[in-house]
Amino acid sequence: MRNLAALLSDLPETRGEPPWPGHEYVRGWGVFGLPFDSGHVLALRVFPDTSFAPYRSLWHRDPGGRWSIHVDGPRVDAACPRYYGPACDHVGHAKITLAWAGPATLRVTADNPALDWTLTAHSTFALDVLNAVGGRLPPASWKPPALVRMRERMARELGLGYVEFSGPMPSGHTGTLMPQRMYFVDEASAVLDGVDLGHPVRVSPNPYIGAVPLPARGVLAIGQAAWEIRDPAEYERTRRDTAAAVPPTR
Repeated sequence: MRNLAALLSDLPETRGEPPWPGHEYVRGWGVFGLPFDSGHVLALRVFPDTSFAPYRSLWHRDPGGRWSIHVDGPRVDAACPRYYGPACDHVGHAKITLAWAGPATLRVTADNPALDWTLTAHSTFALDVLNAVGGRLPPASWKPPALVRMRERMARELGLGYVEFSGPMPSGHTGTLMPQRMYFVDEASAVLDGVDLGHPVRVSPNPYIGAVPLPARGVLAIGQAAWEIRDPAEYERTRRDTAAAVPPTR
């Protein structure tokens, strides 16, 4: 098991280059999704390298199926709600704090909603093999649909259920999610607005946000995602408006 705390702490905040022309992108890591036996689902995104500005986001689905996304960043429309907001009942800002309590144990806290979430990631032999290969494959290997479908089949074999790494988002953007390394999250606890969410669980069917399936079990992923630019003028305007939020290169 890699030392995720050392690997993921203090990643530089920047604007790099998208994997393909004509796309906007994010790079970083997060908890792809984590279902609990109470019916709640949490997810986390930490993207220090994006087309717009660095951000963190906390996703929550309640047992009734209502989604909310809370963004720690300059603009919610330049973060996850840009792609998933139409499937949410609420999007807004929050202060999200990350603290590593061990090589693979992370504590996530937020102020609105009030969250205290601790999780521990782990690997398996199968994940070690896939991560060793996936970490070396170039972004171009995510272009052929046959290779994307192959990865989705492997994800099902790992117990993630029905997942799609490429397809339409609730916003109408066509995107590709490219996890390079994945780790299971089977140990976690969370209290959200005073409610204990219970224990991590593998669910069937998969949780969905809009028409996009999330994993059936807890997964921490490292990688990137890219979406086709729908409106070049809006894209350039958002780039310009968020430029001041990107720290200067040192």
